Amino acid sequence: TSRPNIVFVLLDDLRFDAMGFLTPGLETPNIDYLASHGTYFPNAVVTTALCSPSRATLLTGLSTVNHGIVDNNNATEQGLVFFPSYLQQAGYQTGFFGKWHMGASTDDPRAGFDKWVSFKGQGKLVDPVLWPNGSEHQVEGYMTDILNARAAEFATKKRPQPSALFFA
Repeated sequence: TSRPNIVFVLLDDLRFDAMGFLTPGLETPNIDYLASHGTYFPNAVVTTALCSPSRATLLTGLSTVNHGIVDNNNATEQGLVFFPSYLQQAGYQTGFFGKWHMGASTDDPRAGFDKWVSFKGQGKLVDPVLWPNGSEHQVEGYMTDILNARAAEFATKKRPQPSALFFA
């Protein structure tokens, strides 16, 4: 049997009332489509309401006290296994596109991802510096458009194995 492709979208700092499918009169057609055609977790909570600890919890399955990433500045990923590593072992091609914002001062590729496009810290919205697969590149354009295009290229590439795309 064929295995499904996976698209994991992490919307950082998005309030419940900023999504049209939860707030009548608000138009968010793409988010609404994802909610109606994917999986929506209405009772999800975070252990720490900060970017890095939340991202670490989602990607490791561990609570903050167990993964040790407690803030956005002094994070260490040493010894952590992110679940995309298990997907790789199961034959998936994995890609990460977006804000990692954990660990060291670089955004070099992390274990578990075959394709990597990220940036340091919060990044720069216009003409950003990206770290595709570990090499620093100045890129012209708007950050969201650039990341969307690279993620779409990864998602639509024909390959014999299933893929898992992580967009943050």
